[in-house]
Formats: sequence, structure tokens, C-alpha cells
Amino acid sequence: MQAVNPYLKQYKKNQMETATPEQILILLYDGAIQYLNQAKIALDAQDNEQFQSNMLGCEKIIIEFMNTLKIEQGGKLAETLYRLYEYLNKTLVAAAVTREIEKIDEVLGHLMRLRETWQKAIEIANAEKDVELIDKHEEAEENNYAYDYEDDDDESEDEDAYDSSEDQE
Repeated sequence: MQAVNPYLKQYKKNQMETATPEQILILLYDGAIQYLNQAKIALDAQDNEQFQSNMLGCEKIIIEFMNTLKIEQGGKLAETLYRLYEYLNKTLVAAAVTREIEKIDEVLGHLMRLRETWQKAIEIANAEKDVELIDKHEEAEENNYAYDYEDDDDESEDEDAYDSSEDQE
């Protein structure tokens, strides 16, 4: 059994504690994919303990996906995702029993496509947020410039008043 680097373990813990929900989702997909790849290696090496451990790790992540879906808020999309996760979990359980690499590969393929889709969706959402922030910033700048122009008019009146006071001396 391989020893875990304590610094790596702490890094991963910090990464999870400081991650956004979107980043956590991607990290979970990465974890599930890694578990399945390790399960395949263990199956090939006939290491039953590691195989079962990795299959269980992936199953737990998929169950977490199922448990965190908000069906009422997510509507049809959430229902569809739930059914897909349910199917993936059943397929994993069957693969753990039958040790069919094809079933593991099927789940692995779905997880990789889902991860890629979520990553793209997150990037699009972030780009939209960036555009909104730029628009708000530009609007604020326009308002400040308008305010600055008004201030400039006041300053010129102040300068005229100052100039007049100098003339009186």
C-alpha cells in the first residue's frame, strides 16, 4: 500500500476548503474519474482490496451528486441528471460484482463527458459574469466622469472667485 504524502494531503484539504462550489464540482468529477482509473489498474493487477476501495470511492461521489441535486429548483434538468447518476451508480455496483471492465469504461466515459460539460458551463457563466462586471464598471466610470465634469465647473467658479479676491488686494 502506498503512503500518502502529508503535504499533499494538506494541500488537497486546503484546496477543498477554499474552493468555490463550481471548483468543488470539478474536483469531485476528477476524483471519481481517478477512482475508476485506479480501479481498472487494480483489476488488471488482481488487487481485490484496491479495486473494491476505488469502486466504493467513485460510488460515494456519485451518491453525493445525487444527494445534492435540488430537484424542485432544477426541474427537468435535475431530474434527468438524477436518473443518469442513478444509472451510473447501478452500473458501478454491477461492475464491482461482475468485474466487467466494459461497465467501468462506460461509467468512466459518462463521467468524463459530464466533467467536460460542467467545465464549459462554468467557463461560460464566468465569462458572462465578467461581461456584467465590465458593463457595471463602465457604467460607474461614465457616472463618475459626469460627476467629475460637474466638479470641474465648480472648480472654475472657485478659481474665478479666488482670482477676484487677488484683484481686490
